[in-house]
Amino acid sequence: MRYFTSSFVILLVGLIGSYFLGGWEGVYIAALLVVLEISLSFDNAVVNAKTLSTMEPIWQKRFIIFGMPIAVFGMRLLFPLAIVSIVTGMGVFETLHVAMDEPHRYEAILKSTETTIFSFGGAFLLMVFLDFFFEEREITWFKLLEDSKMVKKFSGVGNIELIIAILVGIVLGHVTGDFGVVLAFMYGVLLHSLLGMLDHFLSSDTIKSGIAGFIYLEILDASFSFDGVIGAFALSSNIFIIMIGLGVGAMFVRSITLYFVEHKTLSEFQYLEHGAHYAIGILAVIMLLKITMEIGEAVTGTIGIALIAAAFLHSLIENKNRG
Repeated sequence: MRYFTSSFVILLVGLIGSYFLGGWEGVYIAALLVVLEISLSFDNAVVNAKTLSTMEPIWQKRFIIFGMPIAVFGMRLLFPLAIVSIVTGMGVFETLHVAMDEPHRYEAILKSTETTIFSFGGAFLLMVFLDFFFEEREITWFKLLEDSKMVKKFSGVGNIELIIAILVGIVLGHVTGDFGVVLAFMYGVLLHSLLGMLDHFLSSDTIKSGIAGFIYLEILDASFSFDGVIGAFALSSNIFIIMIGLGVGAMFVRSITLYFVEHKTLSEFQYLEHGAHYAIGILAVIMLLKITMEIGEAVTGTIGIALIAAAFLHSLIENKNRG
């Protein structure tokens, strides 16, 4: 329980703050946003734990300590403000005033950029999934697919992840006819590749580069937060209630991550990592589909939780059979 003590304290403080911002309705909306964030980002916690387990202890602590304010204030408040500021040409403080005094205008501007945001985030998450799917590993989950001859042949092709991503980007360009969407997609692919290159140069033996891993995890968190930040406006137009709800949810996700790392949960439940990455792959597809159609956050969260639950139960069955 000690892993979640700080999260519950921040939850209490956040709900009290939400009451002063919007009364009991504000408290209710903030609580809903906490649940939304956890459901959308639970698979993020699993992948975070996998990456953190390969990093030095000092960088694990830095991710928890410094990553928290970045997640809450950076990705859930400052990042959306920066996007609207860039789109409108307004200063950040002027944008903040618009967000507080004209929330519907702020929401409209932010939503006008969502196709670009979804394209960038979807591309990055797609690369995360493809990297996992085509890597060599002893344990497979969907054996009919992962152990198939076709997948094994494709796994031996150099840069197969990049080839698939570029093909997806080309298709996206033909479907949308929007150069900005294609450019954002390619930036997402490029950023993932650059982080991989940075990690390659800075890592040693089995220890993942601290700075590269930290940046990777923060960008991964940002990719997960895009959907939640935009979708949160369906519940509230108050950017501070949104920040509190999603920020507290992000805190719980980090507590779950720390619990997984210290209890070596991924080693104990062998298919959990698979379930998380399949959920990420589906989230990437959904984000790209949302460029041209409406898909509710409830669908994304439900699919993610279902895959994690299936992987957990399958792991339990395997452990019981081996025991």
